Amino acid sequence: MTTLAIIGGQVLLPDLTVERADLLVDRDAGEIVEIGSDLEGDERLDASGGLVIPGLVNGHCHVAMSLLRGYADDKPLDAWLREDIWPAEGALTAEDVRAGAELGLLEMIEAGTTAFADMYFEVGEIVEAVETAGVRARLGHGIVTVGKDDAAARADAEESLAVAREFAGAADGRISTAFMPHSLTTVGTEYLEEFVPKARDAGVPIHYHANETDEEVAPIVEEEGVRPLVYAAERGILEPQDFLAHAVHVDREEIDLLAERGTGVIHCPASNMKLASGMAPVEEMREAGVTVGIGTDGAASNNDLDPFGEARDAAMVGKLASGDASAVPADAVVGMATAGSADAVGIEGGRLEEGAPADIAVVDLDSAHLTPRHDLVSHLAYAVRGSDVRHTVCGGEVLMRNREVLTLDSEGVRERAQKRAEAVAERA
Repeated sequence: MTTLAIIGGQVLLPDLTVERADLLVDRDAGEIVEIGSDLEGDERLDASGGLVIPGLVNGHCHVAMSLLRGYADDKPLDAWLREDIWPAEGALTAEDVRAGAELGLLEMIEAGTTAFADMYFEVGEIVEAVETAGVRARLGHGIVTVGKDDAAARADAEESLAVAREFAGAADGRISTAFMPHSLTTVGTEYLEEFVPKARDAGVPIHYHANETDEEVAPIVEEEGVRPLVYAAERGILEPQDFLAHAVHVDREEIDLLAERGTGVIHCPASNMKLASGMAPVEEMREAGVTVGIGTDGAASNNDLDPFGEARDAAMVGKLASGDASAVPADAVVGMATAGSADAVGIEGGRLEEGAPADIAVVDLDSAHLTPRHDLVSHLAYAVRGSDVRHTVCGGEVLMRNREVLTLDSEGVRERAQKRAEAVAERA
């Protein structure tokens, strides 16, 4: 056994209390073996003056959309997609997707993210980027059938199924997969009814956007006579292993259905605000027992992949949505960004305890905006920034040490992304 000792810091425990402790990691197994005092390892990582936390889990994003950061802003979702984003994505090559994925992964590692869930295309390129970067991921090919003939629609669904089968367990087990219909309004009922049973046979969960805007709710109510999540349940895609993004416009019946079925929800507050999609009833969902995690969505609609900013947004918008300043408190959003996202997505991690995956971030507390330190959980929710992360570790492997990312060539990644983004914009 080769070991890594993370020493000298304070540690955020699963009950969200903080104590001074060291961590000892079995690097071969990729697990935490001890949390205690005066621990020694074959390698040391200095956490002095820092807070050791679980690596954050970005529960929903489109990592390669980092290439489209700032490309189109200040429009509602439907116009933003149809007029700007979809045409630009139509100009992306496999190499562009790889460059965008590497840029997004670089940004996430710099912000202490050790796992994420992603829906996109050219998934093989994203797999290779994840393998190099060293993080965990649940990946899938997003299916859109609207505007396509039957052959093209069927091919898209087949690709999502093939991707889910092919890449499950890739990157030494760090990659898991899912079958990913884009949304309940962009994938025809006949394709859900045909391919969902095949996804169940393949043993993969299902991930999709749901109830993001009013415009996604109304057509289903009008055509099917039921709310979208009732429609989803009837199509077999509201099961405990499944998770959906947004859930902004859900009513009480749908919230109760989510809790009853055990389906996770990934809350993306910055994207929801920027696109004026609405405010998700997060406090109601939490009180009902729904597993809620946090995601950034893509960098084209956020416009960053900083999970700390997302946690702050989740707390703020949660209070506004409920009209209650005590709603979605600090400990809740920290839990949502760690264990909540991990549980919703079905990725290991989100907790620092013996036997847990050694997915860890160390936050440097030595800055003006983190002084004084009355309550470190409050700081994680309301004051910490991604740039405060000193070290990032996944599966016992150090991905970033003292702000230097070790698994990616930071300068090369940024340069390639800039050149490819400019070329995509010109083609689009």
